[in-house]
Amino acid sequence: MLRISKLTDYGTLVLAHLAIHRDHLSSAGQVADATRIGQATVSKLLKSLAHAGLVTSERGVQGGYALARAPELISAAEIIDALDGPVAITECSSSEGSCTLEEFCQVGSAWQRINIGIRKALQQVSLADLQLRPYPLAPPDLKAELTDTVVAT
Repeated sequence: MLRISKLTDYGTLVLAHLAIHRDHLSSAGQVADATRIGQATVSKLLKSLAHAGLVTSERGVQGGYALARAPELISAAEIIDALDGPVAITECSSSEGSCTLEEFCQVGSAWQRINIGIRKALQQVSLADLQLRPYPLAPPDLKAELTDTVVAT
């Protein structure tokens, strides 16, 4: 099953909070209170997000955290990369992959193409999309999507 980690899910909530409150800096405590995520977890997430260049921080009494860029310029792929590492659905899809069967594998290139497709899709979804345009909870009709794609091309 492909699934992002709970930390990445929480990190997205933290970023969404910062996006909503872009007019001022937010402390880790304020973010924790607003998101209902533990302060230690929020602090850890903010540190990772700052290291990845997605948020900025200012020290001091009036300090806090803010988005480094507009929410429209932060992709879901960047969020996942910052908190989970690059998406790799198989060992051979990872740049650090070390599959012992890769030399003989007949399906590895297909998995790599799929991985590239997933990555492109994640790059096309911004934090603003995640925050402002909720998608239906029901799984998408993939057959209809594929038909639409074939008709459109």
